Amino acid sequence: MGFFKKILEKPWLPPEGNVVDLHTSYFTSSNRKVALVLFLCVVGVLFFLLFSAYHMRKAFSTDWVSTPEPWLIWFNTLVLFVVSGAFEWARAALPKEQIEAVRLRFIAAGILTFVFLVLQLVAWQQLYDLGYTAQSNPANAFFYTITGIHGVHLLGGLIAWYRAIRYIKVDSSFTRMKNAIDQCALYWHFLLFVWVAMVGLFITS
Repeated sequence: MGFFKKILEKPWLPPEGNVVDLHTSYFTSSNRKVALVLFLCVVGVLFFLLFSAYHMRKAFSTDWVSTPEPWLIWFNTLVLFVVSGAFEWARAALPKEQIEAVRLRFIAAGILTFVFLVLQLVAWQQLYDLGYTAQSNPANAFFYTITGIHGVHLLGGLIAWYRAIRYIKVDSSFTRMKNAIDQCALYWHFLLFVWVAMVGLFITS
């Protein structure tokens, strides 16, 4: 029996008593944040594939006519920068325990995101009125598809933002409040990065 016990040993594994410490002592991120990071990785791959498809379709296309960028695209870029700044502004007020300021800045970020989405619909309408429909040209179809998917992700972020508002109050858990703001800030910063990459893609083609 001693022989079989010896060959079944797994010396590369930590002792059983240290298993809990292995999983908790060196991994302080919340489960929701880890899930968010994994989700953003998937979203990043999705946009990377869309950008790659855009370049390949353009390179091997004889009917490609670049879509003009509405002036609202530039204004919307500024709005997204302000939204990311509002989230960071809210985070800056947390250590000072200025809960009311945190709440107002957090709400402002969500309202400005809604303004961004409305203005994006206006930009679409402007292009449509000028005859740049999705059916008329592959470049138009890509423009509507990529910006539309980006808008859907922002809309999903607004749902999470609305649910997070209830954590930002005086009698709320500070840790839960901080996690909610950190996760929203990370999500919006990522979508700002995607938007800037998207605008760069359109203006260079």
